[in-house]
Amino acid sequence: MALSLGGRTFAPFPVNHSGVFLKAVRSNGLPLFPWRHSPWRRTGNVLDPEMKAFLEENTEVTNRGSLTPEIRLRLLTPRCKFWWQRADLWPYSDPYWAIYWPGGQALSRYLLDNPDVVRGRSVLDLGSGCGATAIAAKMGGASKILANDIDPIAGMAITLNCELNQLNPFPILTKNILDLEQDKWDLVVLGDMFYDEDLADSLHQWLKNCFWTHRTRVLIGDPGRPQFSGHSIQHQLHKVVEYSLPEPTRKENNGLTTSTVWDFRP
Repeated sequence: MALSLGGRTFAPFPVNHSGVFLKAVRSNGLPLFPWRHSPWRRTGNVLDPEMKAFLEENTEVTNRGSLTPEIRLRLLTPRCKFWWQRADLWPYSDPYWAIYWPGGQALSRYLLDNPDVVRGRSVLDLGSGCGATAIAAKMGGASKILANDIDPIAGMAITLNCELNQLNPFPILTKNILDLEQDKWDLVVLGDMFYDEDLADSLHQWLKNCFWTHRTRVLIGDPGRPQFSGHSIQHQLHKVVEYSLPEPTRKENNGLTTSTVWDFRP
C-alpha cells in the first residue's frame, strides 16, 4: 500500500521487520510513477509469467495472524528469504502490498461481518495494497469493485490473491486516483492511508468532495497513527467498531493493540 504526493512516496507506520521490510516501511524517496508510460490495469487473470513466478516463489500463502482467517493472501513472512536478506537485494519497488496492515485488517473484518454494507453496491478500495478489503467487499456481494494502488506489482499481487480466494479478479487501477476526475461510488474504503500530514490533508479534501458531490459513504481503517488521530478529520468521524489486534499483528506494528473502523461524515 503506497500513495505518491508531490514527488514523494510515503510509507506507513514503522514496523519491526528486518531486510526488505525495514526498507519498505522507512523509505520516502521513491520515484513518482516510475511506470508512468505503462500503467498496469487488468480485469482478467493473465499475468506476466516471470513476475507471477517471482511473486509465487518469494511470498507465502497465509491466513494466519490477522483478523480475517477467511482470506488467504500472499505476503512476505519470516519463512520468505527476502524477509532476512538485505533490502537492496529486492529488485522492485518497496513491497508495501506484502504487509497486511492493521487498518486494512479492521476494514476487511467489518465488511465480512456486515455484508449488507457492500451487497449490491459499488466499492472503491483506495490504497488497496494486498487487496484484502476489496476481496472482502467481493465476498460480501459488491456489484462493482475497483482496487487502486499506484504500485503495478501490487496489482499483480491482488490478482493472485483473488485467485487464492476463488474469486474472479476485479479491475485494478495503478494511477494516483487523487489526480483524476472523481467517479461516483456508493462506498469508498481506505485503510492505513493517514501516515503523512500532507497526504492526510489531500485525502481529507478528496474524501469531502466525494461525499458532497456523490453522497458517497466513506469508511476509514486506522490503528491510531498520530497523523490520523491528530488530524482535523477527527471532528468528522464516527466510530463504527474497534477490534483487538492478534498478537502477530501487534508484534509487527510496534505493539499497536487495536484498529478501528470510522465512518466519515463531513
